[in-house]
Amino acid sequence: MDAEICKNFLLVRTNFPDQLDSDGEYKFKDDGHFKKYCSGNNCSSNLEKVNAGCLYFFDEFFKDSSVFKSVANSNIDIVDYIIIWLSYMLNLKENDYNNSLNHFYTTYINNEKYKKPITGVTEYNSYKDLIDKKHDLTKVDIKDISKFYDAFKTLCEIYSAFDENTSNCTKCSDKANKFVKKYQELDGDSNNTEGTSYSKILSTLSTDYNNL
Repeated sequence: MDAEICKNFLLVRTNFPDQLDSDGEYKFKDDGHFKKYCSGNNCSSNLEKVNAGCLYFFDEFFKDSSVFKSVANSNIDIVDYIIIWLSYMLNLKENDYNNSLNHFYTTYINNEKYKKPITGVTEYNSYKDLIDKKHDLTKVDIKDISKFYDAFKTLCEIYSAFDENTSNCTKCSDKANKFVKKYQELDGDSNNTEGTSYSKILSTLSTDYNNL
């Protein structure tokens, strides 16, 4: 992780808020970055909007070998953060499939937009391949993974604060304490069992915090 990666998540959060509007719906403040991922450049349904945000992230980090190396630094752990965002966004609105990513996976990720080859990258065939090598989304519980969202946002705030002003130790220290407290809560959760997506994502958060 680095500040540039966090800026992409902030851009999405600014233009596609991580809370529902007054009518209880997902709403783009600016759909300029997202509409190309929807049918007819119009994201009419809630899931289409979330899917557009998800595809935006994959394009920004993994679109081709140049982006894969320069932006993501060939680090596929960024997929964990996309899954955190995806789970959190889907968990905002109650629906018939709220406990599992399986419906989103079979409806969107298991289609051609996620299966197109990543130009110049041989280790991973597609966005779907990147996801599948990190997680079995058919078994991921949205409510469990969405618990990581606050810790992830705080970690990004720390990286951004370091990037803006490395001398602002007080601001970073407060956020670091907030992150550690949240991390300890997540670490003590009963879902934290070895080999699960929960434990893998927790490990990614820990590694990126220790790399500060």
